[in-house]
Amino acid sequence: MTDTTHRSASPSVADVMLSAIKNVGTSVFPFVVVILLWQFASLFFPRFLFPSLIDVFWRCLDIFSSGAMFGDVMATVLRILAGLTGAFIVGGLLGLVMARSKMIDNFLSPMLTLFQGIPALSWVVFAIIWFHGVEFRIFFIMVMTTLPAFTFQVIGALRGMSKDLTEMVFSFRPTRMKLFRVMIAPAILPDILTAWKVNLGNAARVVVVAELVGATGGVGYQLLQQQQLFDMAGALAWTLQLVFFVLLVQGALTLIETTAFRYRAVSERAL
Repeated sequence: MTDTTHRSASPSVADVMLSAIKNVGTSVFPFVVVILLWQFASLFFPRFLFPSLIDVFWRCLDIFSSGAMFGDVMATVLRILAGLTGAFIVGGLLGLVMARSKMIDNFLSPMLTLFQGIPALSWVVFAIIWFHGVEFRIFFIMVMTTLPAFTFQVIGALRGMSKDLTEMVFSFRPTRMKLFRVMIAPAILPDILTAWKVNLGNAARVVVVAELVGATGGVGYQLLQQQQLFDMAGALAWTLQLVFFVLLVQGALTLIETTAFRYRAVSERAL
């Protein structure tokens, strides 16, 4: 009786597969609607306004198959990763110092808040005036636009740590490395991953602006070329390169989050 009840209560393989297909269908359905609407519009509007998605698909294949064009994509990807890495390192150090010193926090917080209000285009203009090298200009722009978010996220994570739990860990007299590995890293990693997810989208938008103005290669530069030719299919194809990159990195971050926090209990009720 108990075994029969247990088997009937546990979901079957078919139920699990049906649930997975339903979740995938729910996520994909909005994109299918947009694709169908765009393809329908391409039948009645000129190609420079709404090109066929088949043309966009072949343009994407051309980008992937051409070494020179794919090199532009990789140049943009490396610029994004370099800028985010630099901003994360500097922001993490600033956040750690500001969390430990109230005086430094009072001095730097208004400056970081001011930086948050400066548009990305303004940083582009400043970088062109101040610096000569293209790559350093783009690196500077990327760091300055993403630095405040990383810093404030690290500060919030450090200050959100449980004081009672911290005191309990200190009672065991851990080494600095063990304290960081056992206490600090698990506490701040969720906020750090969130900061990376948020800044990733911001960085993808900012790097295009920087390349539009001051670069001779990259996705932003190629978008400028497509705009001058009124080539909407090419513009969409180059835009999709950044979308693919963002989705790929977001998936990697989600995998890291799932793996690192697999010990968390799963609630049976939604908030």
